[in-house]
Amino acid sequence: MKADAPKVAIYARVSTQQQKNDMQLYDLRKYAKAQGWQAVEYIEKESSRKTRPVFQRMLADARTRKFEIVMVWKIDRFARSMKQFIDTVLELDKAKVRFIALTQNIDSDQQGAMGRFLLHLFAALAELEREIIVERVKAGIAQAQREGKHCGRPATVFARERARRMRERGATWRAIAAELQIDQSTLRRGLRAKS
Repeated sequence: MKADAPKVAIYARVSTQQQKNDMQLYDLRKYAKAQGWQAVEYIEKESSRKTRPVFQRMLADARTRKFEIVMVWKIDRFARSMKQFIDTVLELDKAKVRFIALTQNIDSDQQGAMGRFLLHLFAALAELEREIIVERVKAGIAQAQREGKHCGRPATVFARERARRMRERGATWRAIAAELQIDQSTLRRGLRAKS
């Protein structure tokens, strides 16, 4: 293997200690070897919990370009949801790291038209999801307002009249905030709202 051969991160995951990832690793190692790539392995076991430390370490290494490619056996071994998959592949692309899901022929290689199309599609899907979330939030706020519920920041309770008198006597915002033990921005916002 050449010293300047591309480095590939092989990520394999099983959900329990009883499961084996031999099948994943066999195919991934074989492909990396056939390509002449240097492989570093990130193997996760018992990752049914929310945090996946090996996955997070791999992403951190991707951000610092310790490898040029991330390769997985299937996307369900890589991400827990389509949103997580798309967001992570876009994050890898931002770090200029190529993504391959070997058995599903998914490859984000920017040298090819299909890889560029795939990333444009993922970016469009991520934007669509963000817009749907914003629309849901707006609809929820509108409904809450129709029902007479308060929306927005909760009002901070503090002695507004005392603060106003202190301000009229020339006290600084900082001094008033310290005296009342509140944040200066909260103090200013509270006094403006009552003006």
